[in-house]
Amino acid sequence: MASSTKLLIFSALSLLQLLQFSAAQAAVNGGYWFPESGLAASNINSSLFTHLFCAFADLDPSTYQVTVSSSHTAAFSQFTATVQSKNPSVKTILSIGGGSSNATTFSSMASQPSSRQSFINSSIKLARSYGFSGLDMDWEYPQSTTDMTNLGTLLSEWRQAIAADAQSLRKAALLLSGAFYFSPYLDDYMTYPTQSINANMDWVNVMAYDFYDPSWYGFTNSHSMLYDPSDDVSGSYGIGDWIEAGVSANKLALGLPFYGYAWRLANANNHGVLAPATGPAGPDNGAMDYNQIKSFISQNKATVVYNSTIVTNYCYSGTTWIGYDDTQSISKKVSYAKQTGLLGYFVWQVGGDSNWILSKQAKQSWGA
Repeated sequence: MASSTKLLIFSALSLLQLLQFSAAQAAVNGGYWFPESGLAASNINSSLFTHLFCAFADLDPSTYQVTVSSSHTAAFSQFTATVQSKNPSVKTILSIGGGSSNATTFSSMASQPSSRQSFINSSIKLARSYGFSGLDMDWEYPQSTTDMTNLGTLLSEWRQAIAADAQSLRKAALLLSGAFYFSPYLDDYMTYPTQSINANMDWVNVMAYDFYDPSWYGFTNSHSMLYDPSDDVSGSYGIGDWIEAGVSANKLALGLPFYGYAWRLANANNHGVLAPATGPAGPDNGAMDYNQIKSFISQNKATVVYNSTIVTNYCYSGTTWIGYDDTQSISKKVSYAKQTGLLGYFVWQVGGDSNWILSKQAKQSWGA
């Protein structure tokens, strides 16, 4: 065969691989899991999810290779087989980074072609060796406009490498997702590279939570409200920003937190949203998993309220006020995601659920 003909065939195959990921992606009913959550991977009800994210792989600050700590190797290497034993069709994704990772290391990695290549090649090799269906980046957060530019370049190179890997192995291309800020506008001067994101990623997990916490503000509030008539910090506002900035709705998954925050009320008799508060009620800045919140409600006979205006639940007992998502707000958020044409939703994190109450509600609200 003439070399020119071979080149044409190779180019055509490469193009097919590059375009393959942009075909209609199946809906995402996703959930993150991490070993320290208190929930063994073998106990995940994987029938309630289409995608499960195994969190987190690390980024080596010297080699810029993606690694898994020795304490997590067994769990990560067996994760796919473990969750697929209950749901053979669930896709597993290796998530890299996380909130406790070093943003500066990600910045350094993304700044040079050689370090980007080290990151990309090692991530693909690790995902393939552990049987994952995809890769997920959780860089919290890019720190400059240069970081954002480099992120766009990284995603383009990552996509090309994923396509080449799929072609060489004659296998389906790995999925590529990312957990990003609730809005593409990280602040007044930093914007995510939305053109590269839309062109190179299968979808974005929009972290529509952590808007408020007890250490920041002297009043109670929902950390994950869907709507806010008086401000631009809400899940729906962020989704609107992403779409307006050029990322297709069907490449967005809405984040659902399976945790809340406990605030200490300044006055036990003033217990609504925006009630004066004096800080967190409890350790970990007041953070509580949903299962802990359910126990608190039961043990303290707390009053439970659903606020349909902003779409949030909260409860209170004495001077403790907890904002969180329960079945009402989860149902409304998932319905919003489907009606808005989003790809789906994801939860952080599956170990926070209580007898799979929220996961079942989310799955039911999404429907077929």
